[in-house]
Amino acid sequence: MDFPRRGVMLVLASPSGAGKSSISRALFADDPNIALSVSATTRPRRTDEVDGTHYHFIDVPTFKRMEVDGELLESAEVHGNFYGTPRARVEERLAKGRDILFDIDYQGTLQLYEKCRDDMVTIFILPPSIEELRKRLERRAQDSQGTIAKRLANARREMEHYDEYDYVIVNEDLEVSTQRVRSILAAARLERKRFIELDGFVNDLQSQIDAK
Repeated sequence: MDFPRRGVMLVLASPSGAGKSSISRALFADDPNIALSVSATTRPRRTDEVDGTHYHFIDVPTFKRMEVDGELLESAEVHGNFYGTPRARVEERLAKGRDILFDIDYQGTLQLYEKCRDDMVTIFILPPSIEELRKRLERRAQDSQGTIAKRLANARREMEHYDEYDYVIVNEDLEVSTQRVRSILAAARLERKRFIELDGFVNDLQSQIDAK
């Protein structure tokens, strides 16, 4: 028997190159019930970006007002631009039983913990080795050696926070790691606290016993 349920906030985090983006794409490809959280940002929209699909593009005064009014679940400043997660859109989706994937760092995760911990399941993705992580970054052929060195330094800082997540997956095999994320999400969807009408169902069962 299926009950209406509240959606899951699935947080995936990892050092650059550990496989988070590949796992996310695999989830979206075969699971229509989960979608990527769309952040609000004050940075200018690029020509190939669609407002509401890639980001919600807003001006700085609007962003600051949303922060003050508690309309953002988390926010950060990156290279002089502001980014944040609009609370109303997340709440609307969760209430409909739809799941949301968050691609945020540990600082954003900690902010979400403060406001909606019961809705969250968090996973940290690790590489099998630093040698393999370096190879993956080099195979992209997008970054200079200096940039790769910076990404590895950032990876070290990010890995200091692995124990703040519910689950840790070492991504040695992408297919295996993706299946593990699917299993975690499947279990989260079945958590008792997510079923909206469960209390009433149990009370009804008890009433049937009492009536006999």
